[in-house]
Amino acid sequence: MDWSDRHCRFFWRGLSRHARLYSEMITTGALIHGDADRHLAFDAAEHPVALQLGGCEPDALARCAAMAEQYGYDEVNLNCGCPSDRVQVGRFGACLMNEPATVATAVAAMQRATRLPVTVKHRIGVDDSDDYPYLKHFVETVAAAGCTTFIVHARKAWLKGLSPKENREVPPLTYEHVYRLKQEFPKLTIVINGGIKTLEECTQHLQQVDGVMLGREPYENPWFLAGVDAALFGDANPVSSREAALRRMQPYIENAISRGVPMSAITRHMLGLYRGQPGGRAFRRVMSEGVHKPGANWALLEKALLEVTRETQLAA
Repeated sequence: MDWSDRHCRFFWRGLSRHARLYSEMITTGALIHGDADRHLAFDAAEHPVALQLGGCEPDALARCAAMAEQYGYDEVNLNCGCPSDRVQVGRFGACLMNEPATVATAVAAMQRATRLPVTVKHRIGVDDSDDYPYLKHFVETVAAAGCTTFIVHARKAWLKGLSPKENREVPPLTYEHVYRLKQEFPKLTIVINGGIKTLEECTQHLQQVDGVMLGREPYENPWFLAGVDAALFGDANPVSSREAALRRMQPYIENAISRGVPMSAITRHMLGLYRGQPGGRAFRRVMSEGVHKPGANWALLEKALLEVTRETQLAA
């Protein structure tokens, strides 16, 4: 939530033509009772793009799945993996793994409401229920309702006692459970998620499962995505340099500013582009110090790029 919004996804699309992009998790209440257009509108360049929903009521999820199709998304995904307290209060996210029949009913309702693929993202378990039979029962039950694609974060979630951040780091990764799902359900599409940081790891996982989902690594280190097309899709990478990736954003940023979008709403997703590179800290400093000042515009990025160039030359 609050990370892979439309601005982030547009930036990412410039780094990979082929990776499927997922929205932040959006609750059914936000779409039905709030400003749906603010949450759902996106640039056509983002395709293929999936809408990720949070909710548990079949009718509400079905209504939002139909909205996803109306807005032109390529997939609608039900999140059964988020462990935050506010998600639990609403009885959705990871706690739904304890209610596979509820998830199955929701999936069936969503499928009746849209022609889009309906997929489910989940953990391998919750709390003390983290053995393989528990995971298998969940997948079996939801698959019987017609879901054919499961995105599995290979950690269980502790619903009490750990923060969302800790739930992404503390429970151990059990990739073998995800591999076993694919072995026992060969007709299902199984996508693995959790702790994956390199293209080499992606390649290794793809020998066992059908897909890999990445979250923190491309957000914190966006340039990672610039190697995906060549390494995993057999196509040339779409951009040759970090500077080229930034300059692709200029028309988008200038158009957004003209519509009243704060520059910081876009550039906050770009701060890690020079991570680990000469000038990376200077780039982040210039952007962080200047982006909230009145009148911040593309000239700030030019200034940040000059700092990168200067420090790169010094390092050489």
